Amino acid sequence: MKFSAKLTMVFSAIFATICFSVAIKGFMSPGDMTDAVELANAKGFAWFWAFLGGVAVVMGALSWWMACTADEDE
Repeated sequence: MKFSAKLTMVFSAIFATICFSVAIKGFMSPGDMTDAVELANAKGFAWFWAFLGGVAVVMGALSWWMACTADEDE
């Protein structure tokens, strides 16, 4: 399966938006948790989704760079 660079940028933007929204919700929601282990797990979950969003942003930027620097012959 072959995706174009523009389609990859769109998918990366959508995936990054979803990941960052889950991460923000994860960072905002554990305000009423009293157990330290559950709080640490919730923050770890949120950081994982933030990491995935960062990877999606890097992949989208890489795809954009490749689309801008590609030769017209390809």
